[in-house]
Amino acid sequence: MNSTQLETFLKIVETRNFTSAANMLGYAQSTVTTQIKQLEEELGCLLFDRLGKTLALTSEGERLLSYAEKMLSLEREILLEVPANKEPAGEIKVGVSESLCYSTFPPVLLEYKKRYPKMDIRLQFIDHDTFPLLLKKGVLDLVYTLNPLMENTELTLIQKKKETLGFYASPKHPLAKSKSITEKDLEGIPLLLTSHNCSFRHMLLEDFQKMSVTPNIVLETSSKEVLKQFAMNELGIAFMPDMVANAEVKDKKLVRLNWKGNDFPIYSQLFIHKDKHIGKAIDELIKLITDK
Repeated sequence: MNSTQLETFLKIVETRNFTSAANMLGYAQSTVTTQIKQLEEELGCLLFDRLGKTLALTSEGERLLSYAEKMLSLEREILLEVPANKEPAGEIKVGVSESLCYSTFPPVLLEYKKRYPKMDIRLQFIDHDTFPLLLKKGVLDLVYTLNPLMENTELTLIQKKKETLGFYASPKHPLAKSKSITEKDLEGIPLLLTSHNCSFRHMLLEDFQKMSVTPNIVLETSSKEVLKQFAMNELGIAFMPDMVANAEVKDKKLVRLNWKGNDFPIYSQLFIHKDKHIGKAIDELIKLITDK
C-alpha cells in the first residue's frame, strides 16, 4: 500500500468513476484499475461495488476512506515539517468561499507563491455546513470562509473580519435611484439569489418572513458571475457580498441599492482544526491573509 494508491482511491470516491479519476490524475485508465486491484489484493477485500455503470463503496471501502484521508494529510504534514529546509516546500489544501476569490484572496496567493515558489496551494470551494468535517478528516488544512459568525468547539477561529452584503441592480432599474430601500420595497420584485445551501440566501429569506414579505425569486445559482450578468441585463435584483461587485460598480454596470432595512452580519473567517499543527508554511499563509 502506498500514497499513490490511496490518492487514486480517494479520487475515484470523489468522481464515482474510474475514467474520470484517471483523467484528473493524468493516468491511463488501466493504471488506475491496476492500482485499485493491487490495493484490494493487499487488503483482501473489494473496495467498490461495480453495478453496471454505477460505482459504490463497499463497507470495507467506507472504512478505508477515513484512514486514507488521514494518511495523506499526515504525509503532507511530514513533507512540510520534517525536512530541514529554510524555505517551505510542499502542499497545503485550502478550502475557500467562492466570494473571497473575486478580489480578496488572489493577491494573497500571488504574494505567497512569489515568496515561496516551492509551495503548492490546492484550492477547493467549500460549503458552510461541510467544511468543519473536511478539516477534522484532514482533507483540508485551512479554511477561509465568508459566512455568518460560526462557532465550533472542534475548530480554532484564527481571524474574523466584518464584511457586508448588498442589493445590486442595473442603473436602469426603477429602484436604482431610490433614496431608501427596505424589505417592503422588494415585495414582488424579481430577485436573483444564491443557491439553497447558501447562508446569504437563508438570512434574507428569514428576514423577509419576519417582515411578512413574500419573495419573488426568479433565479437561484451558486455562481456570482451569473447573478451579476442577470442583474446587469435588468432581469432582477441580485443579493450578494459587496466584494463580489466592486468592479461592476466602478464601471457603472451595476449600482448598489441604498438599503435601509435590517442588517445581514457576515464575516470573513479563517479556521483550522483545533488539533492541527501550524508549521511555518501554513503560518506564513495565515499571516498574509490576516495582514490583508
